[in-house]
Amino acid sequence: MASHRRPKQPSRARVTVLTTAAAAAVAISAQAANAAPSEKPSKDEVKAKVDKLYEEAEQATEKFNGAKEKQQKLQKEISTIQDNVARGQEELNGLRDSIGLAAASQYRTGTIDSSLQLFLSSNPDDYLDKASTADQLNAQQVEALKKIQEKQRELAQERAEASDKLKDLASTRTELGKKKQDIQGKLAEAQKLLNSLTAAERASLAAADARASRSASERVDLGNATAASARAQAAFQAAQTQLGKPYVYGATGTASYDCSGLTSWAYGQAGVSIPRTSQDQANAGTRIYSESQLKVGDLVLFYGDLHHVGLYAGNGMVLHAPRTGTVVRYEAISDMPFQFGVRI
Repeated sequence: MASHRRPKQPSRARVTVLTTAAAAAVAISAQAANAAPSEKPSKDEVKAKVDKLYEEAEQATEKFNGAKEKQQKLQKEISTIQDNVARGQEELNGLRDSIGLAAASQYRTGTIDSSLQLFLSSNPDDYLDKASTADQLNAQQVEALKKIQEKQRELAQERAEASDKLKDLASTRTELGKKKQDIQGKLAEAQKLLNSLTAAERASLAAADARASRSASERVDLGNATAASARAQAAFQAAQTQLGKPYVYGATGTASYDCSGLTSWAYGQAGVSIPRTSQDQANAGTRIYSESQLKVGDLVLFYGDLHHVGLYAGNGMVLHAPRTGTVVRYEAISDMPFQFGVRI
């Protein structure tokens, strides 16, 4: 039999909650429909973000350069050790052969002693440690066995050193890959921001950058500038021949450069070897903390972590490879946070 009970009516409190929720939903929908789309960042805002990304990319570049330099150094050291091990093994084999020939000669004459028999069948180290058996060997045989023992220890040590350096090399290669990804990620993000600008806006930024570069070049007054030394002058003149070459992270010339790549290349042309990274170049000579005491060819370090370096060009100007998207050029020292100079 069907029930004739009346359905339960919703309480007044429940009706009120539902009505309020529905009203809120309608209001939110209306606001969303009427809300203005987010404003596109201005050209100057984009430039500021891009400049920041380029600075971060350069920081990562100097770390990348350091890891790359370490990798090259380790590879050279490992190669040297492996060559030493190969030569040492040949020498050891020769020593063993000489002992073997002596033993064979004694065997043929029936005079082979127990010491040589033991050596030919096992490691001589344990045997030599027993002083009571030393008199069983003649002086020449004792010396030969000692040389073998010493060479075995030397080879074991070199092999262990090579093994440690190979592990370090693997770790360095992993670090190098991460730094490269970090740089490429920041550069890609910067390019994405630039692509968000109109063609006219990008042209405007490029024109402003070109005007600033021309203005900086006009301020360079080499006629009244004094070089720090003959080699500093030669390094600066070498760098001048690279004006207009593009900035590329990790590059050391001559098609392109990064900041420390340019300075290390320039001093190399003057016959002076300086470290690869800006942080290491900061310790390559005498520090000069007053801009007024800088001379042409001095290194100039910028930013608190010293991730940028250039060459002093006189009259408050620096010759450097600035960042991605630019070329080797002159720029005012005041455009960047100067830390100190270094006289090589």
